[in-house]
Amino acid sequence: MASDEGNTRIDSWIWSVRLTKTRSLAAAACRAGHVRVNGERVKAAYTVRTGDEVRLRQAGRERIVVVSRLVRKRVGAAVAAECFVDNSPPPPPREEAPVMAHRDRGAGRPTKRDRREIEQLRGR
Repeated sequence: MASDEGNTRIDSWIWSVRLTKTRSLAAAACRAGHVRVNGERVKAAYTVRTGDEVRLRQAGRERIVVVSRLVRKRVGAAVAAECFVDNSPPPPPREEAPVMAHRDRGAGRPTKRDRREIEQLRGR
């Protein structure tokens, strides 16, 4: 299940501790330069060690974690939480739902003026 010894690839470790949904997404993040270990961009085959600081940019947010345990295979969420120390800043608060344009049922197609007002409400 979990292994504390040996070599572990960074893409495999990121996937194993559930920072990405699939290993291929973790490898793609490495190829795109979204993964940094101790401040340097790394390839997917980079060997991660205990104590390394991993920075992963995904979905407009940066995750900063410190490796506390190496795992090769994907583990459960409870075990995965023990494998790293999360130093990430808190996620930004979710924005409130924007005001949606409301049209009465059966009012027909919006006119050009109505469409422009709707687009203005949506911020376009």
